[in-house]
Amino acid sequence: MGAAWVSANSHRGRLRFGPDANTLQAMRVGTVLMWLGGFVFVVGALVRFAPSLFSWFGNLPGDIRIEGENSRVYIPITSMILVSVGLTVIVNLIGVLLRNR
Repeated sequence: MGAAWVSANSHRGRLRFGPDANTLQAMRVGTVLMWLGGFVFVVGALVRFAPSLFSWFGNLPGDIRIEGENSRVYIPITSMILVSVGLTVIVNLIGVLLRNR
């Protein structure tokens, strides 16, 4: 596979030292995965140790709750729309930040 930090392609007969394009892409993906893992960890810790912060989830107008004698059906439509919008904003911000590098 060769060394990732020495480019075999030379520009005017000189060796280029530094990461090649594939290594840079892998480093970016690794960085994004680390940030996402940290984000999931923080959200998980908040849900575990401060559940009152998420008491609104599932109790918004538009969330459907049907309860019978022996069954319950719960459809959190409005809550899922808010989660979808929030995740869309986060993913787009990450995409913009990565494109500017």
